[in-house]
Amino acid sequence: MARNFAGITVMPEFVQNEGVQPVLDNLVHLARANAVATSPYVMEPADEKTGSREPPIDAGAGSVRLLDRPLWGRRELFVRTAPSFVPNLAFYRGLRYQPAATNELTARHGAIIKQFIRAAQARNLKVYLQVQAAIPPGYRVQFGGPRDDDKPQLPDGRVPERRLANNGSLASPHIIAYHCALLRDLVAAYPEINGIRVDWPEYPPYFLDDVFLDFGPHAEAAATRLGFDFDAMRGAALDLYRKLHGGLKNTDLLPWAEKEGGRYRLLRLLANRPELLHWLRFKATLVEELLRAFRQTLNDAGAARVELVPNAFPPPFALASGMDFGRAAPLSSAISVKLYTMHWPVMLRFYGDALLRANPDLDDRLLTQALVSWLDIADDAGLPSLKNYGYPEPNEPHPVGRRAMTRHIVDAQLEAGSTPIYSLAHGYGPLQDFAQRLAIAWQASQHGVWINRYGYLSNEKLTVVGQVCQRSR
Repeated sequence: MARNFAGITVMPEFVQNEGVQPVLDNLVHLARANAVATSPYVMEPADEKTGSREPPIDAGAGSVRLLDRPLWGRRELFVRTAPSFVPNLAFYRGLRYQPAATNELTARHGAIIKQFIRAAQARNLKVYLQVQAAIPPGYRVQFGGPRDDDKPQLPDGRVPERRLANNGSLASPHIIAYHCALLRDLVAAYPEINGIRVDWPEYPPYFLDDVFLDFGPHAEAAATRLGFDFDAMRGAALDLYRKLHGGLKNTDLLPWAEKEGGRYRLLRLLANRPELLHWLRFKATLVEELLRAFRQTLNDAGAARVELVPNAFPPPFALASGMDFGRAAPLSSAISVKLYTMHWPVMLRFYGDALLRANPDLDDRLLTQALVSWLDIADDAGLPSLKNYGYPEPNEPHPVGRRAMTRHIVDAQLEAGSTPIYSLAHGYGPLQDFAQRLAIAWQASQHGVWINRYGYLSNEKLTVVGQVCQRSR
């Protein structure tokens, strides 16, 4: 099957900063893209007290990141945003969550998004709007979040102290209702768009605690409705959580360092505690229900032609996040699978640091080797110690395996059947490393790539996109 899709995410601030036509010139002439995604907000510079860092700080670990394309003359800065359109409040009547208020920023710059959409389509680019799946108000990941009683909980009832993705519970009717209203609002405000990409329609497993979500009241109600034994799932998850937080020994890690990779041990654990399998299936059911609500909302709004494209964590992370590609596929026009390879080493470090704090007698090298095997991020034993892993510097290659990247995309496509899986590559990193990772992403997918995001794509990188992705078209 010929790969024929190459899309780039261009956040609105770069359209504001560089201009509609110059951005499109870069996409069409340098990158030779045929799709673009943006978001329904506009931005302006702020200070540290009133804004958020751009690029995103990623729970502190991403503070090393710098933009490739300066934004208002800077490679890092603080910003504030406002909706690019005036929300139709009738869609949100009676809901707990309401859209962000429009202001002078909307009035001054909001029209540029519609201008960009129309100009891009005039250049034969498909245009998608990207919004969050479970973070009200949903326009941009760094702004907003759920109320306390809509936050997902650990099996002991706590809310994780540290999170990168501020997602609400996927079982919360308030979260679902708001984001369905947002989709209805978007297709009314921007009826010409080709599709909507929803980001994080899952439980993003950046930290070890994230793996053990969600056991809050909304999840309990959903489990009861769906016929899952919530108490049994919670008890099994809590036992595993406690094992990892104080009961883990080096002997538990040894099988993962062997050639067989500990898979027999894992299957035996799941056979003895089938409640853990039920819990994973329950999370996948919550993701499926969320996507079903989104698809039905678009259909009911007269937007059946508008594509629904979830962004998702790759296997094996998807087991913990709840993304079952086989169940998501019938509800999706395509699925973008994230090869955000700057996150994989820092996630390994997050997990490892948490396990070492809770189990100080563990051997660091053995733990590192087990984590490399668990997360499947290398083609060999990986780097020797936790201290070797972290957030890559802007000029540092990402320490991931070529075959591992390919496996993640191939496995997702096998699950998804005929629904296209796009590799979602990331532009962050040095030029040569980016070129190599993009080539792998392009070859791994049968259908094509999305690239996140324009702010990390220098003109040299955009040229690489045109060279790599044009060869097979």
